[in-house]
Amino acid sequence: MLTICNDSHRDFILLGFSDKPYLEKILFWVILIFYGLTTAGNMVVIFVSLKVPKLHIPMYYFLSNLSLLDLCFTSSCVPQMLVNFWGPEKTISYIGCTVQLYVFLWLGATECVLLVVMALDRCVAVCHPLKYTTVMHPKLCLQLAIFAWGTGLIQSLIQSPATFQLPFCSHQTVDDIVCEVPALIQVSSADTIYIEIRMFVASIILLVVPLIIILASYGAVAKAVLRIKSTAGQKKAFGTCTSHLLVVSLFYGTVTAVYLQPKSRYAHEQGKFLTLFTLL
Repeated sequence: MLTICNDSHRDFILLGFSDKPYLEKILFWVILIFYGLTTAGNMVVIFVSLKVPKLHIPMYYFLSNLSLLDLCFTSSCVPQMLVNFWGPEKTISYIGCTVQLYVFLWLGATECVLLVVMALDRCVAVCHPLKYTTVMHPKLCLQLAIFAWGTGLIQSLIQSPATFQLPFCSHQTVDDIVCEVPALIQVSSADTIYIEIRMFVASIILLVVPLIIILASYGAVAKAVLRIKSTAGQKKAFGTCTSHLLVVSLFYGTVTAVYLQPKSRYAHEQGKFLTLFTLL
């Protein structure tokens, strides 16, 4: 059946936690503080990585890419979220929602790939230390960074237009804190099974497969470290991987729960908090 919408470009309403106004006021200040700290921290990492010559190595090159990504990722969503949490108005323009979804999917997919690249970098560094500078040369690092950002962009250019081709006729009240695919397809008046299948396939490709590669890489790292006879050497090798493993655990834990969890009311409420945790 063809669904005709006369006013498909109206503003969206992001409900957030509007049923808990007291919680929104608390979250406003918590998010504002963490957003300021996150922004400052990422800017420091980028600046130091660029200005300190001894940090001009692949690990810090990819780390500065990750910091730039996180800086853009949070800035694409958090300011609008703060505005919505502070006052009674919960609206976001159609164009604003469109841009937010494009950027959200682009940077989210890019981070999935970039974390894989960083895991492979650590694998080469620990398992083949003598060949590390030869293998991870600047040209390859640039190519890997471009591949990560490019893959994320392609994913966004595929998924976002398909989402906004859906009709939003009955209402445009989105039960979420940001414009993201799972929340938008819930308010569409059309059959969304095709886009849900495509979203699931994309989640497998960009979440499950990268996670398997990361785990395999760190399995190889663990074997290599255990062969080191020196305890100090083992600690140093593990130390270079700890922060990346923490980022991987937090990112994949929250994102997988949001995009691969069962679609229930309780799970959706959990998803809001997980999305918020991912952004910060």
